[in-house]
Amino acid sequence: MVVGELAHERDVIVIGGGPGGYHAAIRAAQLGRNVTLVEQDQLGGICLNKGCIPSKILTQSAEKFTSFQEGENWGLEGGNISLNLNKLQEYKQKKIKQLRAGIEALCQANKIEVLNGSAFFLSEDKIGIEKGDQFDVFRFQNAIIATGGRPEKPLWFKEISELVLDQHSISNLSEIPDKLLIYGSDYIALEIGMAYQALGSNVTLILEDGREDFDFDHSICRELKRILKKKKIDIVRNSDVLGLQHNEGMLTVTFESKGKRDTISGTHIFVSSPIRPNTDQLGLSRIGVEQCEAGFIKVDSQSRTTQKHIFAVGDVTEGPALAVKAIKQGKTAAEAIAGIKSESDFHFIPIAAHTQPPIASAGLTEQEAINMGYDIEIGVSSLSANGFSTLSGTKDGFIKVISCRKKQVLLGIHMIGSGAIELISAGITALEMGARDEDLIFPNYPHPSINEGLLEAVEALKNLAVHIPPQRKKTQKVKV
Repeated sequence: MVVGELAHERDVIVIGGGPGGYHAAIRAAQLGRNVTLVEQDQLGGICLNKGCIPSKILTQSAEKFTSFQEGENWGLEGGNISLNLNKLQEYKQKKIKQLRAGIEALCQANKIEVLNGSAFFLSEDKIGIEKGDQFDVFRFQNAIIATGGRPEKPLWFKEISELVLDQHSISNLSEIPDKLLIYGSDYIALEIGMAYQALGSNVTLILEDGREDFDFDHSICRELKRILKKKKIDIVRNSDVLGLQHNEGMLTVTFESKGKRDTISGTHIFVSSPIRPNTDQLGLSRIGVEQCEAGFIKVDSQSRTTQKHIFAVGDVTEGPALAVKAIKQGKTAAEAIAGIKSESDFHFIPIAAHTQPPIASAGLTEQEAINMGYDIEIGVSSLSANGFSTLSGTKDGFIKVISCRKKQVLLGIHMIGSGAIELISAGITALEMGARDEDLIFPNYPHPSINEGLLEAVEALKNLAVHIPPQRKKTQKVKV
């Protein structure tokens, strides 16, 4: 292929149309920039088309299925409820198409040029876009890389059948697995495990070598252990997987745990893998954009790479592979291009799991706070003492607040229970503002509501929670 000197002139080029990319493109257009967005597949990226949205449709289906089964508690009588996975798949595709059309309409409304093709850097101010036999060259003033990531499958992972699944295929099943093995300890593994258990699967969680627990505060892990046991979800901890075999419709995992070799079999296996950046084909070494050893692009708080006019956002950068990170970085990059002193800060980035019940966390865990030398106070409010949780039949879980004793500033908020994912936003706002306990005690909370659980957790810091009996009003005090 011979590349000529003719190049189309563009102001801002965004490579990748996932959450980070299209948010960056729209924000740049809002700020008066002429924007070209390049996507090699479909707008919305992996999040919309294969990841976040499909998996949440699955977890929502499982939640509704469970609610229907509990209908008798509310006086709702009817026949047995069954799940038609084909109809669920149709619904999923309908919603994905609807959301994608919304992104397309927003791009059009903001006069963003959307091009389909694979983009790569030719020089520090030029990219090539290839689509089939067509090849075009574009010269840009600024570029934003938002090409996302892909699951890095473990060495023993073998695509030996359609029964071996990853983050992009687990939501496409046309049948409920009889016995589902799940390898991983992150929030995705928990979401998938609880969803399919609710829908009828026998589920076993296999935690990676060196992992005894999940990525949450130890109090949430302890509550998870109780909930998983109640749901009859088995856990195999600290497992070094040695191999995977497929024989007569069954998958067998051979693993070593605590010095002992064992096997476990299932009809399907889902592997929740770490994400690796899609940077291989971008030609970054050609233009001097630095990457870390794992391939992630190095950026500053404005999402700038080592080439100051080129930015990178989302899963191609270091840090958690979360859409919320990509969205924030995308907006920050667009604002930086427009000359606005904007930056991203992920100290209080939320971690949320759409499990049953849901989990949400922000800020320091108890152990992290201790390790950093804080003298801490802890307040915990059980949802079993919350009026709305009781009447709605969702009493599992609690809200935990961690505070610095000396400054009385909140350090972390951790929740497991109904409403946790919505309620954590109030906690994030408080953490970002450097709130003291009095800042959350002073406001009025709607009654009855799960919100009152947050109030009582903060009140428990000072032994003031009304719905905690006196003998239990003992704030945990840890002196470092």
